[in-house]
Amino acid sequence: MLCITHSSTDPFFNLAAEEYLLHNFHENCFMLWQNENSIVVGKHQNTLAEINLDFVREKNIKVVRRLSGGGTVFHDLGNLNYTFIIGGQEGRLVNFKKYSAPILEVLQKLNVDAKFQPPNNLVINGEKFSGNAEHIYKNRVLHHGTLLFSSEIEDLNLALKVNPFKYKSKAVKSIPSRVTNIREHLKIDIDVTGFKNIIMDYIMENNPYASLYEFSIKDIDNINMLKREKYQTWEWNYGYSPEYGFERTFITHKGAIRVNLYISGGFIKEAKIQGDFFNRSEVSVLEVSLEGIKHEKPGLTKKLKSIIFPRCFGHITQEEFIKGLF
Repeated sequence: MLCITHSSTDPFFNLAAEEYLLHNFHENCFMLWQNENSIVVGKHQNTLAEINLDFVREKNIKVVRRLSGGGTVFHDLGNLNYTFIIGGQEGRLVNFKKYSAPILEVLQKLNVDAKFQPPNNLVINGEKFSGNAEHIYKNRVLHHGTLLFSSEIEDLNLALKVNPFKYKSKAVKSIPSRVTNIREHLKIDIDVTGFKNIIMDYIMENNPYASLYEFSIKDIDNINMLKREKYQTWEWNYGYSPEYGFERTFITHKGAIRVNLYISGGFIKEAKIQGDFFNRSEVSVLEVSLEGIKHEKPGLTKKLKSIIFPRCFGHITQEEFIKGLF
């Protein structure tokens, strides 16, 4: 087993590194890694329905989609991530309990009563500190999980808070859980780096053929290429989202504006605008202008710059209207 730890905290690089190892290495792999403030979305989720977009923009939080399914999670440097990439027999690769077991064993040795909670969580006193997900590629499984060690729980809650009435889709929704940090339950005073070292030592000691591995220059170049071509792109992180409907009502002192959008592949396919506003030009022009645009702010701002919004609504600016589309 190749045991990998590295210093990158770039979430785009780290998610690309997982895919690179899965697709290009034949050996079993174990990797420990951390991300700077970021939101990692499950493969089958609607990104905009999972995040608090205003908070994400204000705090400059990166958003990236991962290969595996499951729910959305918030990462910061108080969170440690672990990845197993293991070969096996087709039909017998998925096993959340098996790949979570080493983490539980480490915590038991630290006198922390951590337990596996089906189907894919680890808990302490009923509170979640780890969510796990898996992805199958040929005869190999990628199993990865979060380990909340000393994360900012308030930031986690704010980053993932979203109005459930805005987005309606068939995408998989995240289920909120009560969470806790591992550090709160330890009898010894260690930081996340110390905890990281304890886990790596345990994996090395309990796998007879384990050896440390550092990414080569070629590895890093290939990972960065995958990062640029996939994990940093709008098409993967937002456009890959399932079809969904968006509904929002602006309440102003002069009336209400209700916007309904149908979005597929990240692009607005149909728009309907209603309300009790007074207008001097038909809103149908605006509805048609919205069609075919990415559901993201820069494209909307550029496309709609020729629309004179006071003529449409009499009281709302382009900036206010676009802000309301998220």
